[in-house]
Amino acid sequence: MTRMSNGLRRLHVLDWIALGLLLVGVVCVLTGALPYDDATATVTRLVPLLLFLGSVIILAELTATAEVFDVVATRLSILARGHYPLLFLLCVALAAGTTMGLNLDTTAVLLTPVLLALAGKLAVAPLPLAMTTVWLANTASLLLPVSNLTNLLAANRVALAPAEFAARMWLPQLASIVVTAAFLWICYWRRAEPGYRVPARHVPADPVLFRVAGAAVLLFVAGILVGVPIGIASSVAAGILVVAFAARRRSALRPALLPWRLLVFVIGLFLVVETVNRHGLSDIVHSLIGSSDGAEGAARAAGTGAALSNLVNNLPAYVAGESVVPVDNHNQLLALLVGTNVGPIITPWASLATLLWYERCTAAGVRVPMGRFVWTSACLAVVALAATVATLLVT
Repeated sequence: MTRMSNGLRRLHVLDWIALGLLLVGVVCVLTGALPYDDATATVTRLVPLLLFLGSVIILAELTATAEVFDVVATRLSILARGHYPLLFLLCVALAAGTTMGLNLDTTAVLLTPVLLALAGKLAVAPLPLAMTTVWLANTASLLLPVSNLTNLLAANRVALAPAEFAARMWLPQLASIVVTAAFLWICYWRRAEPGYRVPARHVPADPVLFRVAGAAVLLFVAGILVGVPIGIASSVAAGILVVAFAARRRSALRPALLPWRLLVFVIGLFLVVETVNRHGLSDIVHSLIGSSDGAEGAARAAGTGAALSNLVNNLPAYVAGESVVPVDNHNQLLALLVGTNVGPIITPWASLATLLWYERCTAAGVRVPMGRFVWTSACLAVVALAATVATLLVT
């Protein structure tokens, strides 16, 4: 009994939120507010996503333990030659490029530890570098269908091939990145020192684990690029690393590697959202979005998508919005996409990328001041949405 009470006292406030959300979801099923068959279908659809979330966290944790991120961070600092403005541009370009070319979750999971390791190497505050990944993981996810799952849904709806989708979205994407970079510099980076002392090259303690981890990450990235389901790609890569650590450093394989809080939160979130959706969410969304394909309809769709994303998560927000947008309203649908991609940066649960980023920050011992995070992100969301939707309408 004492051991259990001690365990409960050690739970973080986010642990309680995740458990509470799951409890609400279970109550919805038990009371019939969400029929059992619908709940089963929801959880079944979540299995590939849960597989990805669990395995990619293990991949990131073991890759960090193998010191891959330390080596990459050191080389990035050497490339910038001690100049903070150049380091800032390199970090922005790396985060934006990773998000656009791979996807936002990869940026959150693999690039966040790199930049946090970079902050440690340079002995600077980690928050500016952490904010670079979380903001650009979301705001730079408009260019290609692979950049975000919502993009795949939108590209299918408007019947655009990847090249056509990129041709339609490249200028709105550029506007979003430029605004994000400006906010990053003004709100976080400009307080940094003008320069830093370039560190020496990092030499990993176990070269074998380092090489295996690097190969596993490259295999994961290659799998994404060739179209392997992301959950399978991350599971295979994580499995390779688990085997390597079992052979060379078994002590690193501990139960805490499994991100139970994140998995519990996602299950509870989707059960609750599905329940709300069955009881009138689509009617509310339709009244907010309207049916105009002009500037007013685009603005309403983007604003609704962003607001709903920060309340419940961007994936169910996009699905709820898409279901009420008229089939021929392509501008309005793409504006909804902008809202659910650029807007989900205000609350930690607004997108899976933001959740993954927060887990990486927590694992690294980086404290994120929530008040500052929310108000700076809200200001960015408003300005970036306005600039991106305006550019979308102009093009």
